Amino acid sequence: MKNIVINIGGMSCQHCAKSVEKALLAVAGVLSVQVELANSRAVLTSDEAVFDIHQAEQAIIDQGYDFLGVAE
Repeated sequence: MKNIVINIGGMSCQHCAKSVEKALLAVAGVLSVQVELANSRAVLTSDEAVFDIHQAEQAIIDQGYDFLGVAE
C-alpha cells in the first residue's frame, strides 16, 4: 500500500469534495480517499500493483476539476 497526495483545482464546496472522493474510490487500486477541501487535495491509499495515476487524473478531470499533480 502507498499513500499518495494529489493536488486538485476548482473545488469550492463540500459537494465538490464528495464528487471527487466518489470518483477516486471508483478507480482500480484505490483503497481509501480523504479529500481535504481546505487544502485542495486528496490523500489516497492505493494498491501499487493495480493503481494507475493516469486513471485517477482522468477521474478528477471527468468530474470537472483540475488535476494539479502529485505532491512530493
